[in-house]
Amino acid sequence: MATAAHQAPPALSGYRIMWLLVLFDLPVGTKKQRKSATGFRTKLLDLGFEMSQFSVYLRFCAGKEQAEAYARKVEQAMPSSGKIHIIGITDKQYENIRTYRGRNREQSPKNPDQYALF
Repeated sequence: MATAAHQAPPALSGYRIMWLLVLFDLPVGTKKQRKSATGFRTKLLDLGFEMSQFSVYLRFCAGKEQAEAYARKVEQAMPSSGKIHIIGITDKQYENIRTYRGRNREQSPKNPDQYALF
């Protein structure tokens, strides 16, 4: 009989793996606002997010706990004005995204090619 300390880690599940999306609308009317918005986008890139659209960034996370940790980091980097949404979705939900360029449907998004869990 195995103890809890010796049990195998849970299998990866599309219901456990998460994607964190950050959507934002930041003011850019003044030089200071543009600098703040650029700094926020740069911070998202530094945190490992990739740009999906100009104001939409996403990041692959191993689970809800990691997604929550990154959400807190995004909250700390937020500018003092503007509107920001942080959305967590499961990998199974992410698989259902339909992407179009013009009227041409693109291939469904996929997980990063290399991702190691320790």
